[in-house]
Amino acid sequence: MALNITQKIIKDHLVSGEMQPGTEIGLKIDQTLTQDATGTLVMLELEAMGLDRAKTEASAQYVDHNLIQEDSKNPDDHLFLYSATRRFGLYHSRPGNGVSHPVHMQHLAKPGKTLLGSDSHTCANGCMGMLAMGAGGIDVALAIAGEPFFVKMPQVWGIKLTGELPDWVSAKDVILELLRKYDVKGGVGKVIEYYGPGVETLSAMDRHVIANMGAELGATGTVFPSDKEIKKFLKSQGREDDWIELKADKGATYDIEEELNLSQIEPLIAKPSSPGNVVPVTEVEGTPIYQSYIGSSANPGFRDFAVAAEIVDSERVADGVSFDINPTSKQMLTDLVKESHIASLLSAGARMHQAGCNGCIGMGQAPASGKNSLRTTPRNFPGRSGTKEDSVFLCSPETAAASALTGKITDPRTLNMKYPKLEDPKQPTIDANLLDKPLPYEEAKEVKLEKGPNIASIPTMDDLPDSVEIPVLLKMGDNISTDEILAGGARVLPYRSNLPEISKFTFEIVDETYYTRGRETVEEGGHAVVAGNNYGQGSSREHAALAPRYLGLRVALVKDFARIHWQNLVNFGVLPLTFVHEEDYGLLEQGDVLEINNLRENVRKAKPFNIAVKGKNEKINVEHALSERQIDIMLKGGIINWVKDRT
Repeated sequence: MALNITQKIIKDHLVSGEMQPGTEIGLKIDQTLTQDATGTLVMLELEAMGLDRAKTEASAQYVDHNLIQEDSKNPDDHLFLYSATRRFGLYHSRPGNGVSHPVHMQHLAKPGKTLLGSDSHTCANGCMGMLAMGAGGIDVALAIAGEPFFVKMPQVWGIKLTGELPDWVSAKDVILELLRKYDVKGGVGKVIEYYGPGVETLSAMDRHVIANMGAELGATGTVFPSDKEIKKFLKSQGREDDWIELKADKGATYDIEEELNLSQIEPLIAKPSSPGNVVPVTEVEGTPIYQSYIGSSANPGFRDFAVAAEIVDSERVADGVSFDINPTSKQMLTDLVKESHIASLLSAGARMHQAGCNGCIGMGQAPASGKNSLRTTPRNFPGRSGTKEDSVFLCSPETAAASALTGKITDPRTLNMKYPKLEDPKQPTIDANLLDKPLPYEEAKEVKLEKGPNIASIPTMDDLPDSVEIPVLLKMGDNISTDEILAGGARVLPYRSNLPEISKFTFEIVDETYYTRGRETVEEGGHAVVAGNNYGQGSSREHAALAPRYLGLRVALVKDFARIHWQNLVNFGVLPLTFVHEEDYGLLEQGDVLEINNLRENVRKAKPFNIAVKGKNEKINVEHALSERQIDIMLKGGIINWVKDRT
């Protein structure tokens, strides 16, 4: 049978289940990736499991999100992560080394391997011919411990690329075009696999840009071939021996097929406040801006910065514009310095920041209130930038640089200059000085974990009760993101290893009273939330499931879920239910009390069942999509209890 690339990798790593779309499969995981906003919980979970040493081929912990050291909390957690990587046998990427996704691509990514990361943009490494997927931290902890990763077998969406990108159009516009056509739910339940002659025109880093924002489509992952371009990239990193050719078999088919002509794409931009709110730049041209921001894992390559430097070279940024440059790796920054591109940016009036996630996660570089910010970041969910009432547009480096010069959103094709044709340095810097290798086992087992005062253990979770009478504490609309459930940013993320403290920020963007009202329900049996489509889109942070659970959330009843958040809810014992009839969403109001009897039996049967609304003559028909394994996890109150019960 002829197989596409996705099917080949899944077949090679399948440990349970059948390759039938929609059914649960278990996959062997070769590599893992954690970052500091999620990694502290992962390391605490490894400690709780009693792990002796990582059982993966390579696992890496990156410090890239929480770099601001305004007090001791972040540096204390950095020391904890360092001690944990030494104890458990992981790579450790120090603060300042860069964003996890491009650094992993440079030093550890290998074609044909599986990669699981506690960051939703882990899918970026699909550019290397990997099956790279984001997941909740505890799923990654289990993978580090040698357990399979369970996921529903995705459909494979084959996109044949033809043509070549025109001048002033780049890889960011390709993924924005797909978001324009399919919005933020278009990739749910799918792996996007690119093939065709157009792929050959895209560099490895161009592919990274496209693969990264597969997360914004809701995709399980994105896969590119491993071809001569990937061989060239690995050779430039001194890792040519890690290359294997990987392409679809002749005659391979896809569950969904599409063709995209690169030659027909134009400069695009996502308007506030969704990555799917995409229009041509010409539609919003002339809109005044306060900030133009270049960087993040969504545009991390040398050319993404170099093309901006060439555009602004010998020019001056417009008055009143903050032109923020956010380097994505120390290695990349060194090359930009060598090629004088940093000098060009600084001379034009740019502001330089350290290599890391920074403004992408709301960790600095927040825009002024009531002003427009152009960003090459992957997301523009409400408040994610660090400014509560923000107005963030997503665009390419070309559009961002052109707009920085004019002070308003500008189609870069209108600039009176020749399009800069750039190539990566022939001998790029290879720098692993800030990437610590795993310690030898005999040395590692003597390491003690270094825990600062901000680290708190995860509390015990109780089993799923047999009957509940719980209020609907919140009723929300469509596309509620994990940033809205539990924000990132400099106020919140320093408490990522302290659940009682970080829970105080839960749902504050939606309803500032939720924390107080939620705590009041804990002793009364908890509460429920109700929402529309695509609930939990965005970041993989498991805090967005764990913090509401700590505050008493027992049931999330929605029209449908984003994949990673759905898994996180299950992992922490929050029952994820969907409406059998979506119109029943309109029957529920905030403050209604749900009466659910025989809950354990109904969950176990895995068939639709009714929920009564107290004081109303209403019955809501609901269902769940849990596998047998997940049903067992749910009945035990979450995956930590489930793991303990097995050991």
